[in-house]
Amino acid sequence: MKRTALAASALSVAVLTGLTACGGSSDAGSGSDTDAAADKPKATASQAKEASVSPAERVAKLAITAADVGGYNVEEPSEEFIFAKSQDEVTLDKKVCAPLAYAMNQLPVGEPQADLTRVASNGFANGYTYVTLTAYEDGGKAESAMAGLTKAVASCGDGFTAKANGNTSPYDSVAAEPVTDKAGAGDESLAFKSTMTFRGFTHGLHSAAVRKGDIIAVYFSVNGAAIAQSRPSDAKLPGAVVEAQNAKLG
Repeated sequence: MKRTALAASALSVAVLTGLTACGGSSDAGSGSDTDAAADKPKATASQAKEASVSPAERVAKLAITAADVGGYNVEEPSEEFIFAKSQDEVTLDKKVCAPLAYAMNQLPVGEPQADLTRVASNGFANGYTYVTLTAYEDGGKAESAMAGLTKAVASCGDGFTAKANGNTSPYDSVAAEPVTDKAGAGDESLAFKSTMTFRGFTHGLHSAAVRKGDIIAVYFSVNGAAIAQSRPSDAKLPGAVVEAQNAKLG
């Protein structure tokens, strides 16, 4: 299958806790430096260790492995099928749809600190599910990213076109879907379906996003075999994969 088709088939952060206040009792009116120091927040050893972990290390620790999902192979996606390596490489006919293009191409939405993607499969004919984890700064960055994705789903119902590195991926439609019990985790979540046509056949691509604190997990399923073999498909999100990753988010 040509690169364009393969690109189409591949179209597809834990909050750092603050310091815990440790109140020190003092006699009224003492005002000593010792008493003032006792009233200052103190970090526990575990909190200090957590604060020293980089965003990249956090998402790496949270990413699912084959041991987390029985019957599935979990690995890093092949660079051969990467649609774009960064947001800057992607251009769109509708700017508001950018978060969708990123989410379905294993790129982070919003303004990330770190991200990584794993791809889960249990047989080529059953399709692939891409899981992209993204870490954000505290202060609403993750919430803003989710809001942008939600707005894109609502605004891009009649489709959009994404281009990158000589490849073009046109989407016919986008629609919100009910969030399943397995996808409905974390602090907020959303689900949506997009469709695309290749060689005259329509393909359904299902996605979901779950935010837990400052981590966002984006799930995207596609049946690459059906695209390659010119037959219609409707790639559903596998509950086992979504449930396993959500469990690691906490």
